Amino acid sequence: MLFVDNRGITDARINLALEEHVLRNAVTDEDLLLFYVNAPAIIIGRNQNTIEEINPPIVAERGIRVVRRISGGGAVYHDLGNLNFSFMTRDVSGHFSRYDRFNQPVIEVLRSLGVPAELGGRNDILADGRKISGNAQFAGTQRMFSHGTLLFDSNLDDVTEALRPRPGKVESKGVKSIRSRVANISEFITKPLSVDELRLCIVERIFGTREPARVPTLALTDADWAAVHALVDRRYGAWDWNYGENPPSNVQRAQRFPGGEIDARIDVQAGRIAALRIFGDFMGRGDVRDIEERLRGVRYDRDAIVDAVGDLELSHYFGAISHDEALAVLCP
Repeated sequence: MLFVDNRGITDARINLALEEHVLRNAVTDEDLLLFYVNAPAIIIGRNQNTIEEINPPIVAERGIRVVRRISGGGAVYHDLGNLNFSFMTRDVSGHFSRYDRFNQPVIEVLRSLGVPAELGGRNDILADGRKISGNAQFAGTQRMFSHGTLLFDSNLDDVTEALRPRPGKVESKGVKSIRSRVANISEFITKPLSVDELRLCIVERIFGTREPARVPTLALTDADWAAVHALVDRRYGAWDWNYGENPPSNVQRAQRFPGGEIDARIDVQAGRIAALRIFGDFMGRGDVRDIEERLRGVRYDRDAIVDAVGDLELSHYFGAISHDEALAVLCP
C-alpha cells in the first residue's frame, strides 16, 4: 500500500478532486490510502438533491462549503474535528459494498484506544449504538475507493443545524434525533488525542511506522496537482455539479427501503416522460443518468417503463435496493 499526501489541504473541493484524480490516474498496482481534513463543509452524495439536504440560512451564515462527491450515500458534515480516510484498490470484484474489508484496520485502531467500535447499519461504524463514522464507495473502470468520515471532535450542533433531516430517515422528531444518533470519538477516549494523532495511529497500524520518511508514498507531480485544480474548476467548484438544476416536475414518487431511499421527480407531458431526475442516498455502482436518459420520451405507464429498462439490472444502480423495488418507485 502507498500513502497519498494531500499537503495538509483543508479545502473540500481540492481534497475531493485529489481523491478522484488519484483514483483514475495513479500509475501503480498498489493499494492507496489518502487522509484529509476539511474546513466546515457539507459533502453531498452523488444522487442527492442538494437543496433538500441542507439548511441554506445556516450554511450561508456560517460559511459552510457545499460540495458533491462522486460516491453515493447521504449527506455528511465535515469540519476540522473530522478525519476522512479513503482506501483505493484495483481489486474491485467482490469488494464493492464490502465495508468490513476496508474498515477493519480503522476499527482495530479505535478499539485499541478504548472506543467500542463496530460495523453497523448499511455503511456505518458505531460506538455504543451511536454513529461515529459514515462510509461510501465508488467504482471506476480501473479502481474503486471506500471512503469514510471519523467524527473525532466535530461540532455536533453544526451537524444537526446545517443538515436538514429527511422524513422517514430518522425516528422521533426534529434535529434531536439526529444529534442523538451521532457521537464524537473523543467522548470514548480517556487520554488526550488530536485528529492528527488519530491519523498517525492508523498510519502506524497499516504501514508499521508513523515516520514520514519510512512510509511508502505515491509520488505526485506538478502536473498531477495542476490536473487536480483543473478538476476543481470543472467539477467540484462548479454550481452545476454541487447544486444542479432540477427539471420541472409534476410527479414525485419516493420510497425508503432498507437499502436506501429513491426519490423520483418526473415531468409528464402528453402522457410521456419529458424529464426525470432520480435522487436518493442509495449506493449503487451505476450512474442513474443511464436510467434517466433511457426513460425520456417513454409513455408514463408501467408496461412502457418496464419494457424500456428491461435489459438493465436496476440493482446495479441502486445497490441493495432490488430491481422490483426500484420499479415500484419509477412506475405509476
